[in-house]
Amino acid sequence: MRSFRWPPPPDGGPRTWGPGPTGPRTGRPTLPTPPTELIATPSGPRLEQLATGVGTPVTVFAHGLAGDIAGTRPLGSAVTGRRVFFQFRGHGRSDSPAGPWSFADLAADLRAVADHVTATRALGVSMGAGALCRLLADTPDRFERVVFYLPAPLDGVRPPAAVARLRRLLAALDTGEAALVAEAIDAELPPAVRNTPSGWSHLRHRVEQLMRDGLSPDLETLWGTPAVPDLGALGAVTARALVLGCAGDDVHPVRAAERLAAAIPGAELHVYDRPSVLWTNRSDLRGRISTFLNA
Repeated sequence: MRSFRWPPPPDGGPRTWGPGPTGPRTGRPTLPTPPTELIATPSGPRLEQLATGVGTPVTVFAHGLAGDIAGTRPLGSAVTGRRVFFQFRGHGRSDSPAGPWSFADLAADLRAVADHVTATRALGVSMGAGALCRLLADTPDRFERVVFYLPAPLDGVRPPAAVARLRRLLAALDTGEAALVAEAIDAELPPAVRNTPSGWSHLRHRVEQLMRDGLSPDLETLWGTPAVPDLGALGAVTARALVLGCAGDDVHPVRAAERLAAAIPGAELHVYDRPSVLWTNRSDLRGRISTFLNA
């Protein structure tokens, strides 16, 4: 029986056991992380930020729970203009003020970055989509175009799989053991990706980043109240909106995407037919996002 191994093979894997040929070992090494900066915010915490591209429009990208800048960058690879990626409080090098936190706090983080770079467009992933919803509920005309990728439920009720995933990762980080952190991350990968060059590269980056920067346990307090107390407030949103959901994703139920698309006037909804879209259908995902935001 094959077991999970850490650290990864030095040449990227994959490995097989027993007689017969092995798979190709051409996995690329993890690229150095581009230099980021810490910016001061009116809401208090300093936030880690990375800006790429030049000109206008300016688009800000908000990652998901336990995510990071590197994991969000592929979503903006074909988006024109300046692209600004950041880490929410409790993630990466961003500050972690004392909790409990709410989505109003995350919306303040997002607003601070967007105002700092004069962004007119925004993309939110999962938790980041919830923060974007909260910002728009408070300021319906803040952006011209918005994308919600795998939006989290806005009613404060999290799917059991989402609760278990965060607790598993926080428990692994609390041990200080890289192998246990790697196991927690590996469990989130689609089976076809595990023990492949791309899978090892992803694991290596995520483990190094989390072991270096940590992850705040106060993130568990976010769902004490709904992200958007009154879903009807989104009916005043003036931005063009694209909502991207996925069937079969037990952390991001399709129903959440459908409810969000119905709440925002004129929102476009697209539902992928299988989970792990960034791994299984990356080209189409990037194309849909860039086509919408570049219009």
